[in-house]
Amino acid sequence: MGTIMIPQNFSFSVFGEPVGWHQSFNFFGSFLNWVCNKIDMDYLPVDVIGNILSQLGAARDVIVASATCRKWREACRKHLHTLSFNSHDWPLYRDLSTIRLEILITQTLFQTTGLQCLSILMDDVDEFSASIVVAWLMYTRESLRWLFYNVRTSPKINILDICGRQKLEMLVLAHNSVSGVEPNYQRFLCLKSLSLSYVSISALDLNLLLTACPKIETLALVNPEIAMSDAQVTVELNSSTLKSIYVEAISLDKFILETDSLENLHLKDCALELFELIGKGTLKYFKIDDVSIIHLDVGDAVDNLEIVNVSNFTINWSKFYQMISKSSTLRSLRLWDVVFDEEDEIVDVETIALCFPQLNHLALSYDLRDDLREGILHYGLQGLSLLENVNVLELGSALINDVFTHWVAGLLQRCPNLSKLVIHGVISETKTHEECQMLASFTSSIVQLMRRYMHVDVQFEFE
Repeated sequence: MGTIMIPQNFSFSVFGEPVGWHQSFNFFGSFLNWVCNKIDMDYLPVDVIGNILSQLGAARDVIVASATCRKWREACRKHLHTLSFNSHDWPLYRDLSTIRLEILITQTLFQTTGLQCLSILMDDVDEFSASIVVAWLMYTRESLRWLFYNVRTSPKINILDICGRQKLEMLVLAHNSVSGVEPNYQRFLCLKSLSLSYVSISALDLNLLLTACPKIETLALVNPEIAMSDAQVTVELNSSTLKSIYVEAISLDKFILETDSLENLHLKDCALELFELIGKGTLKYFKIDDVSIIHLDVGDAVDNLEIVNVSNFTINWSKFYQMISKSSTLRSLRLWDVVFDEEDEIVDVETIALCFPQLNHLALSYDLRDDLREGILHYGLQGLSLLENVNVLELGSALINDVFTHWVAGLLQRCPNLSKLVIHGVISETKTHEECQMLASFTSSIVQLMRRYMHVDVQFEFE
């Protein structure tokens, strides 16, 4: 059996700066020794070693591993398919000067052939030379399938010109700008996933970029800087292949999305006057989290919803219910910390039970307000219909009191096949005597209540 001996005082240097193995790579060294003790290294194929190195990913580990013997160096050179340079993985990246860092990355990249996944994420690092970065991308672009790119350069480079017309399947771009998109020239025929974070791009170029990706299925937009030519900020996106879209921290007057295949829609921390979804009823997952929308128009695109998750959102219940009521296949419904347009609006369990017979996961948060009259709850307990298929029930309240206990008991009676109950609450650091008494009373009441439901697994989650 082959064994890699690692002396305690072993170290290597990067441009004369020592890096102790025993300080930074103890875990990795143990892993290598374990592999070598379990496997006869003389008979381990080079391509298998290449796969092992690719699982490591981080360039610092690959560099050290390739220094162990000639066979591992050959594996790194010919069979390494994944490599990552991430300033958060190794503080030394931020300690090196930009020139030294450029040389380190260049030397490491140019020792490989056939990289399929390249990640260069350099937060809190000064600008790189544009010519150096272009050389990295030009050298690897023909074999790349996945590119994670967060590099600031001087002057700026157009990554679409360099990586277009290649075999990229995933592009994750951050802290860069995209302009002058030409779909006929900058085409990404194989791209299925696109993520733009803190990227400056015009509304027109964003739509053109989607047009340049005829096979795109997943799109993520995080805090993009949308450049507009007029006063009204409007984004119109059109894609016949898009299946999933995630939008975070965006503020627009109008956001119009037209797609025939969308299955997953997630909006988070957005401010929109109008959001319009034009589709063919393929949407299955719909999530809204801390979003302000004045006009929400989804038409017939939500007729086959399976999961609805709404939190920190102001809704008109009658309109919202009308929007999702056709989704008879709904399996999971979460209404958490929602605020109603009308103070006397009630989301009644009877309506939920009748309209969503396949529902198996129900999550509701109850905001007890001082001005609520006794017996008037946001989630009313009117009617007798049962939630036959609900096996997981989550209930939350900002105020734990007897009214909340009564509400929990009422919902338990409506779920005859329940297997799990999760109760969410908020406990302040400083509590008055009255609050302590209220919590104690709630605890006693829940213990007595759950004695009648011994088959139900009860969990408490307090903030």
